[in-house]
Amino acid sequence: MKKPNFIFKEIVVMAIDNLKANKFRSFLTVLGIVIGVMTVIAIASLLTGLRKNLVSMIEEYGTNNIYAFHLSTGPRVGNRDRAERLRKPLTEEQAEIIRTQASAVNDVADALFVNWSDSTVQYKDKKYRRGNVTGVSPNYSEIVNLSVGQGRFFTEVDEQHRRNVMVVGVNVAEALFPNTSQVVGSKVTFVGKEFEVVGVLEKRKSSFLGENDEDNDVLVPYRTARKVSPRSETLMLIVQSHTGKLQQALGQVQEILRRERSVKFNEPDNFDLGTADRFVEQFDSIIGGIGIIAILVSSIGLLVGGIGVMNIMLVSVTERTKEIGIRKAIGAQNKDIIVQFLFEAMTLTFLGGLLGVMLAVAIGQTISFLVPTLPGVIPLWAVTLGLVVSVLIGLVFGVWPATKAARLDPIECLRYE
Repeated sequence: MKKPNFIFKEIVVMAIDNLKANKFRSFLTVLGIVIGVMTVIAIASLLTGLRKNLVSMIEEYGTNNIYAFHLSTGPRVGNRDRAERLRKPLTEEQAEIIRTQASAVNDVADALFVNWSDSTVQYKDKKYRRGNVTGVSPNYSEIVNLSVGQGRFFTEVDEQHRRNVMVVGVNVAEALFPNTSQVVGSKVTFVGKEFEVVGVLEKRKSSFLGENDEDNDVLVPYRTARKVSPRSETLMLIVQSHTGKLQQALGQVQEILRRERSVKFNEPDNFDLGTADRFVEQFDSIIGGIGIIAILVSSIGLLVGGIGVMNIMLVSVTERTKEIGIRKAIGAQNKDIIVQFLFEAMTLTFLGGLLGVMLAVAIGQTISFLVPTLPGVIPLWAVTLGLVVSVLIGLVFGVWPATKAARLDPIECLRYE
């Protein structure tokens, strides 16, 4: 009597030999599985890379920060409703109340998004029009972990005297001063006035997707921005909590803003409080929806692949009727025939899944090469899931052909031509 291990090896050899004999047909059969597995892993790779970049960027800005704004912040899908668009902006007075009354808050920075029709910064014949113009308080750099590569950041003296000074991002400096490294002290024209560049920001290490917007920053003192653009009202408060007291600070800030903005107890907040954890949660909810769509799309390919495997295995049963009869005649039992055809089906779908994984890895590497800031991280769980699902498809869709082969009468099989 043959040992089970020997029988298994024999079945493996027979299955692989049969697949080798019909290479092209086998490839066409599992093409749907290849596409399905490749789609799931490629999308999982892309979303994992995006999430990794988002988490890294948020952590670089500070994990103890609360971003208070009158509109919703963070990753979002769709447009804001009318009620949200009509919300009143936060105020400098509300920032001061938070600073003085919230015991868990360490400091509060003001960031005024300046509304100018023309925000061009000009130095001699060079112009830069893509600057993100923001009026910020002197403590802004410490709270959001800004690093100044050249010169300095604003001081309280600059703030109180409303001086015409600015700190610019590296893209702004490179565009306006392409042939010199000495940017600090230069005088530029901005909103029809002369400003002195007192500092250049270091390039941020992290970015969410491609270039970091901070590299295009044009920062001026908060009170200077109020002076030259008195109609600008869009204010964000960056609230820094004491270490280990983020949740306590979050509750205190929410309570103060609800009171100061006259929100009734049964009404939702008319402002948004964003934290690092909340931004990640919002992003996870978005990629969760994208993941479900990807699974549904790939399921179609996997279903088509499974049907193709079942069809080709039924054809294989017909083609190998005489072989089945001979095996049964020399002692093969029904379970041996079932195991043989099931293993062939699972081997076929496993190879399809493996090819899908290889193509997904190739796509991920290509993305990493073309967009270095967006690493194509291949999650191990996606690879494992893709291979397991592909084998299960072979098992499920191979049952009928295997059962049909096992039920064949050996005498009729030997007579088959």
